[in-house]
Amino acid sequence: MSDTPARLLKLLSLLQTPREWPGGELAERLDVSPRTIRRDIDRLRDLGYPVEASRGSVGGYRLVAGAAMPPLLLDDEEAVAIAVGLRAGAGHAIEGVDEASVRALAKLEQVLPSRLRHRVSALQNATVPLTRGDGSTIDPRTLTTLASAATGRERLRFAYRSGDGTRTKRQVEPYRLVSTGQRWYLVAYDLGREDWRTFRVDRVGEPYATGARFTPRPLPVEGAGSDTGRGDTGSGDAATFLARSMRRMQPELRLDVWFGAPAEFVTARLPAHLGVPQPDGEGGCRLRASCTDSLEWVALRLALVDCEFSVEGPPQLVSYLEGLGARLTRAAAGAGAGTEPRQGAGPEQG
Repeated sequence: MSDTPARLLKLLSLLQTPREWPGGELAERLDVSPRTIRRDIDRLRDLGYPVEASRGSVGGYRLVAGAAMPPLLLDDEEAVAIAVGLRAGAGHAIEGVDEASVRALAKLEQVLPSRLRHRVSALQNATVPLTRGDGSTIDPRTLTTLASAATGRERLRFAYRSGDGTRTKRQVEPYRLVSTGQRWYLVAYDLGREDWRTFRVDRVGEPYATGARFTPRPLPVEGAGSDTGRGDTGSGDAATFLARSMRRMQPELRLDVWFGAPAEFVTARLPAHLGVPQPDGEGGCRLRASCTDSLEWVALRLALVDCEFSVEGPPQLVSYLEGLGARLTRAAAGAGAGTEPRQGAGPEQG
């Protein structure tokens, strides 16, 4: 293999396999001399790849962890597997899957050959998850379009459906994507309304990058919100801006909840933004926190902790749980009054 760049890429691909490669085997694989392999190893080191060499009759070369992550070479199967995994995580807004995963997906899909993009889409469309996140699902292509436009400072056009069902066309300068664990939001400057807005990504349709570049505006520090009045400009943080915007739209709930289980058990089953419950010394724990989530969502998350719990406040949550509990009790009481369950409707049992 006389083409040096192609040979280096092939050598790097071999070294990224988690094993140690004897110099003679590498030379045989690449059809070059051991001396050429040594020179190519030095070239890779100059490019920042930490290649370690061991001496002796069974010695060889291997790629080790360095101070920074160099570019990776992926074969077709690896690229498809990573893209499908990133799409699945980003599309369901799983807690902990933040903007970084969407940026990685946008970079990967930008360089995937068309044949691999087709395979990724086919796998995605043919796969139905057994469980879903609490938020609405999102087409990962929407996320990657928004992320690419924000990174490339490119204006966007899209259709938007508001909470009351009103449909509008928007042209924006995208600033950042923000994940709350439940949902994704786009923070952007709305050109039609001449103000900053936050958009729920699951309500965004047909996003299109116009190709028009823009210089980012300073994010407002105070007084701005989603579809509200103008704010004072300054330097701000997208997550802080979104939190402030959500507080304006949703009343704050001050939670006071007792759980009949250890704090570690409850913490592992609650979203991180609700905080950490404190042990009460009697085998249970108490959560005191503030949030701007809906009553319905908070009630569901408390029930999903899967232990006894008692809500001391706020009063509207107590009232909602009383109504929900009554409906569930009626549903359970009437479970035997209907028709016999169909045979063969459930999954096969071993």
